[in-house]
Formats: sequence, structure tokens, C-alpha cells
Amino acid sequence: MVGTMSLAGCTGELIAIEGVSAAIFDKTASDHVVSLFSGKDCSFLRVEQDKSYCVEDAKVVKQSHLYCYPTLGATTCYTEPDPQRAPSERIGYIDESDPYQ
Repeated sequence: MVGTMSLAGCTGELIAIEGVSAAIFDKTASDHVVSLFSGKDCSFLRVEQDKSYCVEDAKVVKQSHLYCYPTLGATTCYTEPDPQRAPSERIGYIDESDPYQ
């Protein structure tokens, strides 16, 4: 009987710790442990917002620079500047030396 009472007291304390942690950090103490071991940002509060438990690693998309030029009836783009064309012919070209552009 004494063991059951002390276990019930611990449960109440754990619930209080979880609640205080969630209120302050938007994560429960358990979420902090899972985040530490997984290396991800995990939170039960995310689940309540219809999101995944852990924030997945952001996918890094490398954006290649495109050099686009108007052609007859279309636009043609390359990954490198066309050496046969002037920079001012490029679509979206901004001449930083011209204050009126």
C-alpha cells in the first residue's frame, strides 16, 4: 500500500514536470529526451497541430543559376552565360551601374 502511494505521488510530480516543461518550452520533458537522442526537434504539441511528431530534416535544394535569353518565339536558358550574347540581352539582367533601372 505504501509503495502504491509513493508511486502515485511520483506520477503526479512527473505530470507536473511535463506540464511545466510544455508550458515554458513547447515541449514536454519526454520530448526533450527524444529530441536529444534522435537529433531532431520533436514535440507532442506538434501532433496536436496535425503535424509529425518530429520536424524532419529540411531538404536543401541547390538552386542553379540560370542565364535566360529571348529567342524567336521562346526563351532559352543555360547554366552558364552565353559568350556570344551581351549581358544586357539576358532576361532579368540588371545593370547596377545604371541608377535609372
